[in-house]
Amino acid sequence: MSRLNYHHLHYFWRVATLGNLTEAARQLHVSQSALSAQIRALEESMDTQLFERSGRRLLLTATGQRVLGYANDIFSRGEELESLLRHGIEPEYQQLRIGVLSTMSRNFVEGFIAPLINQPKVRFSLHARGMANLLNGLANHQFDLILTNSNVAADGQDTLWQSQLLARQPLAVVGPPEQKPEAEFPQGYDGRRWVLPASGTELRSAFDGFCSRWHYEPDVQAEADDMAMLRLLARDTGALTVLPNVVVKDEIAQGTLQEFMTLPNVYENFYAVSVKRQFVSPVLTGLLGQQSLRS
Repeated sequence: MSRLNYHHLHYFWRVATLGNLTEAARQLHVSQSALSAQIRALEESMDTQLFERSGRRLLLTATGQRVLGYANDIFSRGEELESLLRHGIEPEYQQLRIGVLSTMSRNFVEGFIAPLINQPKVRFSLHARGMANLLNGLANHQFDLILTNSNVAADGQDTLWQSQLLARQPLAVVGPPEQKPEAEFPQGYDGRRWVLPASGTELRSAFDGFCSRWHYEPDVQAEADDMAMLRLLARDTGALTVLPNVVVKDEIAQGTLQEFMTLPNVYENFYAVSVKRQFVSPVLTGLLGQQSLRS
């Protein structure tokens, strides 16, 4: 069985990272033809196509994206090792790549990354994606972890993931102060307009169940599956909404929105999901160690 040629893999990594064969050849001090030959040799040894051409551009295939994820891990760790052996010191900084579910509360994300802000040797990047894209990114080593409000199954084919519950926030009814009901639910909420989480979401199902128990039919003006959009709709339409306090903490502090009631035993959960691996970045270990369950 042939062994992986890491020299060829390194050339592939530089071309894939730069996205330009000419620039990669210049930085590597080789000719374009020699560089192309090295990458073809890698593709032949792996019996797969890593790039496809689109005009003058080189685009990664699906397999190429996956190989790039592994190459990122291999050569970034190699650079750390080289720095340690050559200089006897740690790398200048550690990089953390965080994927974020695109519909999550930005306030929660900001609170999560707060411990990283004042660490001079840490750099991090945030990437908002859909859930399928996030999990693919984890599997392909494009992310060190992802933040989501949906739990990831821990059985069957999903044994690849490990999930940590970071926080649970109670669901609250929120609206402009001038819309504050004068009586308890449901009587005080008759005739109120609502902007609600989209049908089929966990939060909407919980609210619908709560309303059903009280025989209350909300007048739904709009729906959204994005917490930031719900916040804006509640702030600008005068309607009531249902979401965790963390989403509108700034508006509540400023007095533009107010919490009217908390739904009993209804929470939004926030998770950090990563891939089980032998080596875990010290900065990631430290960050997750600082997170305590918030409710």
